[in-house]
Amino acid sequence: MTLDHSDVDGPDEFRFLAGELEHRGIRNTPEHVPLPGRRDSVIDPDGRAISYLQWGDGGPEVTFLHGAGLNAHTWDATVQALGQNAVAVDLPGHGDSAWRDDADYSPATNARSLRPLIERVTDGPGPQVLVGQSLGGLTAAVIAAEDRASVDALVIVDITPGLHEQGAQSVRDFLQAPEPFRSRDEIVDRAIAFGIGTDRRALERGVWLNTREQPDGTIIFKHHLANLGDRVPLTFELASVWASFERLDIPVLLVRASHGFLDDATEREFLDRVPGSRSVRIEAGHNVQEFAHVRLAEAIRDFVDESAPIPAQVPASGTLS
Repeated sequence: MTLDHSDVDGPDEFRFLAGELEHRGIRNTPEHVPLPGRRDSVIDPDGRAISYLQWGDGGPEVTFLHGAGLNAHTWDATVQALGQNAVAVDLPGHGDSAWRDDADYSPATNARSLRPLIERVTDGPGPQVLVGQSLGGLTAAVIAAEDRASVDALVIVDITPGLHEQGAQSVRDFLQAPEPFRSRDEIVDRAIAFGIGTDRRALERGVWLNTREQPDGTIIFKHHLANLGDRVPLTFELASVWASFERLDIPVLLVRASHGFLDDATEREFLDRVPGSRSVRIEAGHNVQEFAHVRLAEAIRDFVDESAPIPAQVPASGTLS
């Protein structure tokens, strides 16, 4: 099934959400009314816009950070399955957040850029459960280590600083695709070939939300990493983030994808080096939130209930923005 152009290129980026949730088995029932969503932004310390999605009518209890080359909408189904007021962030250089001239999207630089946003979302509701996948997970660890008062618990999805270079290189290879593309279908085909996903409809929606059409009809990604020319994206030293993980004194959950980037050795190393950490394995690819959103939401809730409980409530009413 091919998505209609008007579904995602109109002024309301949430208009297609109900259909997407139906496709993923999350139905609008009296027991589960979809959380309303809206977009907002803050300005980072360097004067650049950081865009984010706010889900629910109350103060957020969970903040989500996506991986390299993705955007905040990758969490839509997971947020709805979890049913908690939440914020999903467009990392710097991704989605509707501004690009950096220096193209520095390392975890430490990202964490600095996100500080005003973290201060905003914790002003009122208090410390967050911070969930980060891949690059977002490394960024989340730096935030939690530097601002302990803002984070109650940390969920890291399919990433550790001990990741083998082969896994990191596969991400770079996908991001460094020849630009521009002739069509969005070409990008979907490439994503399937790289093992990014197998659900073509879900990939089509993700590609629509993560690309823009140029005047000549060709397609480019919205994120900066695919638009760097000869520059190599994400050249930071992975192992440098161990220092942040080892400083943590909050509960930490490592979610390992069964078909992701981690192996037994990297999982064991993480559990040995990170205080208060535990792990769970989910049948999914690296982008767990795209493969197994319900199971991921369950893992988050179980972990939070055991470590830093949040109210298990679903809004009684609400309409999509």
